[in-house]
Amino acid sequence: MSEQRNLSINGDRLWQSLMDMAKIGATPKGGVCRLALTDVDKAGRDLFVDWCRAAGCSITVDRMGNIFARRPGRNNDLAPVVTGSHLDSQPTGGRFDGVYGVLAGLEVVRSLNDLGLETEHPVEVAVWTNEEGSRFAPAMVASGVFAGVFDLDYGLSRADPDGKTMGEELARIGYAGDAPVGRPVHAYFEAHIEQGPILEAEGKTIGVVTDAQGQRWYELNITGVESHAGPTPMTRRKDALLGAARIVDLVNRIGHQFAPRACATVGMMQVYPNSRNVIPGKVFMTVDFRHPEDATLAEMDKAMREGVAKICDEIGLGAEIDQIFYYAPVHFDDACIDAVRKGVAEHGFTARDMVSGAGHDACYLARVAPTGMVFIPCIDGISHNEVEDATPEWVSAGGQVLLRAILEKAGQVN
Repeated sequence: MSEQRNLSINGDRLWQSLMDMAKIGATPKGGVCRLALTDVDKAGRDLFVDWCRAAGCSITVDRMGNIFARRPGRNNDLAPVVTGSHLDSQPTGGRFDGVYGVLAGLEVVRSLNDLGLETEHPVEVAVWTNEEGSRFAPAMVASGVFAGVFDLDYGLSRADPDGKTMGEELARIGYAGDAPVGRPVHAYFEAHIEQGPILEAEGKTIGVVTDAQGQRWYELNITGVESHAGPTPMTRRKDALLGAARIVDLVNRIGHQFAPRACATVGMMQVYPNSRNVIPGKVFMTVDFRHPEDATLAEMDKAMREGVAKICDEIGLGAEIDQIFYYAPVHFDDACIDAVRKGVAEHGFTARDMVSGAGHDACYLARVAPTGMVFIPCIDGISHNEVEDATPEWVSAGGQVLLRAILEKAGQVN
């Protein structure tokens, strides 16, 4: 234990790596746009691979395009301790979401090299493909394949709005690896910005993540009758957009009904034919429900289905509801949580326990490996936004805790 005290990462180097990666896909407002498997995503992946090779890591890419940079341990027959996150972003994403966890993991490897430390287990830094789910739905599909939630054919067949599949785009950018997807992992840690306001508001530096909310994603198709906006009387209309508007209000009310821990969002809507003088005949929309208790998620589901049926019946509309994504609430591994707590205590950081409101690759990894997460604050709690920001001090603190947690599970060789 004493030899693990006062071990430090190079916070300045980590910050500079984040700023250098942010140049790839940089947007005018200071954010990034690196949609999964685009040429910009490839450029970010290539830079990461170059940095890892310079740090002495070997590189493996699996069939879902997940990248693993491996630092050998004393016993390379042992399962690795893995850390990482994602490099893909939202269309108007920030400089820290996902990429912080990847580059904090790389900084741990670099710092282990600087300190001349050997670990019993190998240490790997992972980049998971398409965590965001912005270009290819659902989110976290590649880590889901790794964890056995989805099969490989399902993952590779996910298509973007233009009909291009993940398998085709992985081949196009040169990241269709040949390694099998999924293998033993000794432990997994993911560092991430909180993506919410709690840590900063309470003056805490580290969030010790104990649990993650369950999620249900839906796609709804509301069908009415297209008709001329002038001659069609109000009483004879079957306006799909009117139904959709009422469903938006319904979803919002469900979120408040199950407050304070519920979240309910309509994030996307497409109106057909989208003409100013035509009553809409069809609306496609999405719904996102989140709650840390599975039973409550089921109640929210029931309330939405009953409410949608009532709304559509009143207007004379048809409705199709397809749940495209679900995972149950997650409790992270107690030993991994404890390893994070030890890192906090050794450095004297202020901290609090947290339930993650966002989904992360760690939520799927928790199904197949002991898993923990480290949160740091983000300014004003803003994420999935070009103005997303953090401070160098927070970034460094999370990296310090991550180093300590990885050493706890990988085993420092004295």
